[in-house]
Amino acid sequence: MLNPATPEFLDTLRDRLPEPVFRDAGPEHLEEPRGRYRGQGLLLAPGSTEEVATILQACHTACVGVVPHGGGTGLVGGQVMQGGVAPVILSLARMTAIRDVFPSENVMLAEAGAILADVQRAAREAGRMFPLSLASEGSARIGGLLSTNAGGLNVLRYGNARAQCLGLEVVMATGEVWHGLTRLYKDNTGYDLRDLMIGAEGTLGIITAAALRMAPVPAASGSALFHVASPRAALDLLALARDRVGDTVTAFELMHRQGPEFLIEAGLDARVPLDPLPEWMVLMELGLPEGLRPEDSLAAIFEAAVAAGLSADGVIASSETQAEALWAIRETIPEANRRIGSISSHDISVPLSALPDFIEQAEPVLRALGNVRINCFGHLGDGNLHYNVFPPKGRTREEFEEIRLRVKEIVHDLAHGFGGSVSAEHGIGRLKVDDLERYGDPVKLSMMRAIKTALDPHGILNPGAVLRG
Repeated sequence: MLNPATPEFLDTLRDRLPEPVFRDAGPEHLEEPRGRYRGQGLLLAPGSTEEVATILQACHTACVGVVPHGGGTGLVGGQVMQGGVAPVILSLARMTAIRDVFPSENVMLAEAGAILADVQRAAREAGRMFPLSLASEGSARIGGLLSTNAGGLNVLRYGNARAQCLGLEVVMATGEVWHGLTRLYKDNTGYDLRDLMIGAEGTLGIITAAALRMAPVPAASGSALFHVASPRAALDLLALARDRVGDTVTAFELMHRQGPEFLIEAGLDARVPLDPLPEWMVLMELGLPEGLRPEDSLAAIFEAAVAAGLSADGVIASSETQAEALWAIRETIPEANRRIGSISSHDISVPLSALPDFIEQAEPVLRALGNVRINCFGHLGDGNLHYNVFPPKGRTREEFEEIRLRVKEIVHDLAHGFGGSVSAEHGIGRLKVDDLERYGDPVKLSMMRAIKTALDPHGILNPGAVLRG
């Protein structure tokens, strides 16, 4: 049973912590991007790992809940707690230091509050790159990205956040600090606690710093937008591209025409340079070694795709500016979705070969519920689709609230039936707790509960997220 933050509890914290830790919670701490949840709680913003440890030790002793808060960009309600006893909101926003960079090792040490764009900039200054890339990189923070095992645009080549982390510094529920900030690429000394913490969404410990893997910068990169005949043709195009250029395919994004149409409807400045607008498109990026020209490789891929009947039109960027314009289309779609307002949004993954069948089967079932619009787009190369359902033009999502849960059920049941996941890269948070109970393996859930009990015996860490309280 969790307790409220009593005056005595606050007095204890004020005796132990400097005044800058105590802040007023603003809308950015109490609301999540889709407006489904509104949180509550006392905001604390520690400036060091030691201060985080002090806070957790006090919360553990007093049985006060703790909700960690990074950039607030999560889409499953993991950063807000709207019911129950008001928790402490633990913001990592003051812990932004890049502690060290080791270019020869391709390793960077960054605190959990470091914004992804700043980590990317620090890597570039060292002649390297940090390849994690997503639309919210200007506000998402490293601790939250690791806690949700974020994906993004470059998973196809570089992997999820988990693959880009070597070690962690974590404050446990009791206030003890696990000093796991190793720069080692090989360390087989027992259980992999790093992987346990990554993706745990702050329910097992609070990440305060990470040893991040950097990567060499490709000598040349190039992008192209291809019309494709269908999602299955897009998969065939991916196989064709990989046969020709191997793992230098950095990103491979599928887009339905509904996405660009939403950009126009929402008044956003991003235009598709293909006329007429295709039903399906693929946005591809290559990162090549020295001596190879991306434009030549993309042109060869396009010619082979046309010969195979996979594509009939395309645009190959001839400059960095043109490449940025192409990627602006894909990266602006989430903002257009937000402005239009979805009935229900889904972050699902299925085995690659099953993706076309999923898309084909889902649409008629959903349209039978009403005159809905479907915006299907995402990371085709790793099987992750953002499959979002919207009201007709001129209508609002509130008018379709009565079918929202049914829409989610249809999409998730179908994804699960294909051997997929109802959470590909956004996590479980609070939005998908029931889904995890419904679709999760019972033995896995039992193991997860045992781990939670062992590491957080009072249940103070992000209560109600991931596992039912």
